[in-house]
Amino acid sequence: QKQQLITPPDDSPLLPDSEIGKLQSCNGSLLFYSRAVDPSMLPALNEISTQQAHPTELTRQKLLQLLDYVATHPNAVIRYHKSDMVLHVDSDAAYLVLPEARSRMAGHYFLSTDPQVTRTVFPNGPILTECRTIKHVVASSAEAETSALFHNAQTTLPIRYLPHATGHPPPPTP
Repeated sequence: QKQQLITPPDDSPLLPDSEIGKLQSCNGSLLFYSRAVDPSMLPALNEISTQQAHPTELTRQKLLQLLDYVATHPNAVIRYHKSDMVLHVDSDAAYLVLPEARSRMAGHYFLSTDPQVTRTVFPNGPILTECRTIKHVVASSAEAETSALFHNAQTTLPIRYLPHATGHPPPPTP
């Protein structure tokens, strides 16, 4: 029988009002950097953002740890390779990992040359990486995965039409 990992309640003191704006500003700056250069920080930023309306000392400690990560890894790079612009999406979800029985979903969107979904494709630099809290409480990990798939499929639709709208020919059919 598996034990469920549930986040313990945060009993640390609330931050003073003078510190809340600094925390929110720093979190927003890191979100911009993460979307542009280093998407590996998105889960931590997602967790901090769920607490930034009423941040505690523990929230500040999490942000300081994230800032230490950024300072330790200052040379993040995204490399893009030439491709036939076949859109691929990796979807994932984590069940009950956030406070109040919330789950997290993620999507990693990239372009490749290989249209085959049965083979492992060569990963290219991401055109979009998302990490979000699932708004509703899901009943199982399968429901969390389904919710993530649904969100990622909706997000994929406009991205799918961008290459065609910019004059790129359709990819070769297998």
